[in-house]
Amino acid sequence: MTENKVALVTGASKGIGAAIARELAENGFDIWLNYRSDTPGAEAVARDIEKADRTCTLLQFDVTNAQAAEEALSPLLEETVPFALVNNAGFARDSLMMMMGEEDWEGVLRVHLNGFFNVTKPVVTKMLRKRRGRIVNIASTSGETGVPGQTNYSAAKAGLIGATRSLAMEVAKRNILVNAVAPGFIETEMLDELPMDRILPRIPMGRLGDPKEVAGVVAFLCSPQAGYITGQTISVNGGIHT
Repeated sequence: MTENKVALVTGASKGIGAAIARELAENGFDIWLNYRSDTPGAEAVARDIEKADRTCTLLQFDVTNAQAAEEALSPLLEETVPFALVNNAGFARDSLMMMMGEEDWEGVLRVHLNGFFNVTKPVVTKMLRKRRGRIVNIASTSGETGVPGQTNYSAAKAGLIGATRSLAMEVAKRNILVNAVAPGFIETEMLDELPMDRILPRIPMGRLGDPKEVAGVVAFLCSPQAGYITGQTISVNGGIHT
């Protein structure tokens, strides 16, 4: 690459986010790595990024806190405009809706939707002035098909897909491309409590996905080869019908 491009990845201390940060570093990006609380995990990812001869700036803040996001990002955005933003931060609080507490409903929506807004607004504002950029939102098969016990998570991820489509239309003429990637069942700690004996038969490929398989699609969407793709949701789910 003729210049060092920067990618901001939220929720990147573990799982899919960590794989995305590593993959983008391998593809020539310096990384701004956001995380909420897992400092050892974030530092381990940072070491891997530095082994790839890229720089890694650790940004510890909760994406649901608009003021914290602003305070962390503003000084950096004054100096550098990221070429890529990957909104990956998220979590699940699964239960049947009849037994779901209000905090489990609101908490999941806050992370995925408020977090998307709090991080994307300041970044895309700067991208507009540069007339370039890529935004990739990590959605989920749950937001495309619905999953029992995940009404809150499905609602949040479906909302993120809708936001992806609308934002893509708003900024396309400024050469900013906005897409979503919807992983299916990926081998991360989020699956630790789920019944694999019931999940695996639902997957046509008969196996869980690897976080690197999601990261590869994200890296493609941030590459020159994806220059005419925007407003799309790409599923990475082993063949689950959406």
